[in-house]
Amino acid sequence: MLQLNQIHKVFNEGTLDEKIALSHINLALEPGDFVTVIGSNGAGKSTLMNVIAGVLDPDVGEVIIKSKNVTNLPEHKRAAYIGRVFQNPLAGTAPSMSIEENMSMAYARNKKRSFRIAVSKKSRGFFQESLETLHLGLENRLTAKVGLLSGGERQALSLLMATFTEPKILLLDEHTAALDPSRAELITKLTKEIVQQHQLTTLMVTHNMQQALDLGNRLIMMDKGQIILEVSGEDKQNLTIEQLLHEFQRIRGTKMTSDRTLLN
Repeated sequence: MLQLNQIHKVFNEGTLDEKIALSHINLALEPGDFVTVIGSNGAGKSTLMNVIAGVLDPDVGEVIIKSKNVTNLPEHKRAAYIGRVFQNPLAGTAPSMSIEENMSMAYARNKKRSFRIAVSKKSRGFFQESLETLHLGLENRLTAKVGLLSGGERQALSLLMATFTEPKILLLDEHTAALDPSRAELITKLTKEIVQQHQLTTLMVTHNMQQALDLGNRLIMMDKGQIILEVSGEDKQNLTIEQLLHEFQRIRGTKMTSDRTLLN
């Protein structure tokens, strides 16, 4: 479903500030894979997401989605293949527009006709049914401005709208990091339910190691632009935070503390 071949990205090449953000990354996701990505700040996680989404072009390498080479496709055209939820609850929605207007735009995103903000009776019914699955009461607030929603409600809405285009790949970019613990737990639960319901091939970046262990069937650890560890299946299910930290320490050769998030 997703294949990254020898992805290499350097920032400020040839200067004193040169930084290798991604170093010849090879990664393949099969249909239905749910891969969690962990690593300290600067490990290359966000750069990896941006290269997949088309925000950044790799200096070397190919991005292939469902056997189609999309390396040279700009972000807006690659959106036909990708759904994305960002860390900031303010991103991905239009705060001055109503819930149903936001949903209408998301629903029309990959349609051949131009965007239509007008909401029909039929689409309103579909939106209400979709919102009911979130169990947040948003189905009764279709005309409410999205800017009035809480961070957790906006992330839940963004997560739901990301499925409207039936994306080949769902990118979750630390989408619970800015939420309080109770809302983060809710969005984590909804993420698991929505990914399973729609059988979405998913790549999720997180700093929360417990979340990385609890969700998905595969886990990769990044450091200095490289994938330094990958676990899946039973090995992932049986892995503990302490073992994960120990493995990171062993591979990286630095002293770690037993925190529940990977060190920043």
